[in-house]
Amino acid sequence: MRYSATTMCAVLALAVGATGASAQDLPGSYDGVTIDAKLIGGQQYESLYGRIAEWEAATGATVNVISKKNHFELDREIKSDIATGELGWCVGSNHSSFAPQYPGIYTDLSALLSEDALADFVDANLGAATLGGKLVMLPRAQFDVSALYYQKDIYDDADNQAAFEAEYGYALAVPETWDQVADQAKFFADAPNFYGTQYAGKEEAIAGRFYELLVANGGEFLNADGEPAFNSEAGVEALQWFVDLYSAKAVPVGVPNYLWDDLGQGFASGTVALNLDWPGWAAFFNDPDASRVAGNVGVAPPPKGSADKRTGWSGFHGFSVTEDCENPEAAASLVWFLTNEDSQKLESAAGPLPTRDSVWEYVIEQAKDDPYRSEVLMAFQEAAATAFPVPQTPSWIEITNVLYPELQAAILGDKTPQEALDDAAKEATYILEDAGEL
Repeated sequence: MRYSATTMCAVLALAVGATGASAQDLPGSYDGVTIDAKLIGGQQYESLYGRIAEWEAATGATVNVISKKNHFELDREIKSDIATGELGWCVGSNHSSFAPQYPGIYTDLSALLSEDALADFVDANLGAATLGGKLVMLPRAQFDVSALYYQKDIYDDADNQAAFEAEYGYALAVPETWDQVADQAKFFADAPNFYGTQYAGKEEAIAGRFYELLVANGGEFLNADGEPAFNSEAGVEALQWFVDLYSAKAVPVGVPNYLWDDLGQGFASGTVALNLDWPGWAAFFNDPDASRVAGNVGVAPPPKGSADKRTGWSGFHGFSVTEDCENPEAAASLVWFLTNEDSQKLESAAGPLPTRDSVWEYVIEQAKDDPYRSEVLMAFQEAAATAFPVPQTPSWIEITNVLYPELQAAILGDKTPQEALDDAAKEATYILEDAGEL
């Protein structure tokens, strides 16, 4: 099953080696040591943290979680720590999209962990976690690429089928293109009680969704010379998609303030027909104790843009150890423990995609008698086959910070899509020039 795991991450393909302590030394003995940690919080990330107590019991150390926030807030906090020199904490949540901004603050985990300890990770993930020759994070079972969740019964309804075909001239079916998503979202919408779809409308979330639709429409974010190129015809087409759905009231009025948890809770509430979302929500959506759509959830690969390409913005979460950590061996043990085989089995049981080959084998085997889980894996495997990472620039997050307000301005009708993207491209150019990338 190594091929399947590698395929899931093919867009990130690189390789890395490791030297250091032997695998059997983990988790180790660290009586009296306290590890301060800054972790990402949110429904899909929390179950793993229950294992921290197991690591503490095994090692004699203590973990002090000094911050738990979403990654956008955590990113700002880490940048503040860099500016003030307050980097004495040891373990931090990281992400492949954020990591290029601050590789200098994190230690090389390949110097603290052995080849055996790292051997089971998908090579492509370890490669993408290696910046400047340093393995700056270990991937957890949170490989992110999105698929389309939908409520099955609205597609099976004969009245819906007849009315939709009469209005749009083609049969109602799970959408294969983003134009079809737009048609169906408008058709299903009955604001304020029910919405056709939704999207996260601020920070990197909306910038990333715009980016992947831009690519699916045949555009590029940065051109071959590294210059902003998203204010193109393909970019205007992509942004217009968001604008049209908002103006048609096919999405909730609050989407400009939505982030990922808002989307997950929204779809689980039963008030949204179609929802492009991450694999970590799969089990939650189908849990009758948590979700009103449980038993009624279908999952399909992400639709295609006008260039016949699927959207496929991808990345993965992980954990890093700071250079200033007083106990790097203990911190590395904790990071390894939170990403080991048992931890990845725990996380992947709820839907997230693993980053260890052995856990991929396990997940596929476990799903064979579960039609819903098999459908989820098939959809996400197809999504990952054509997935792509963010542009490989350290300025990605800073660019998204000037891009997303402009996207919001267009969505709210304060600027045309072309005006918004032109203004964002100017600001992005300044950022790249100041960073010495242009």
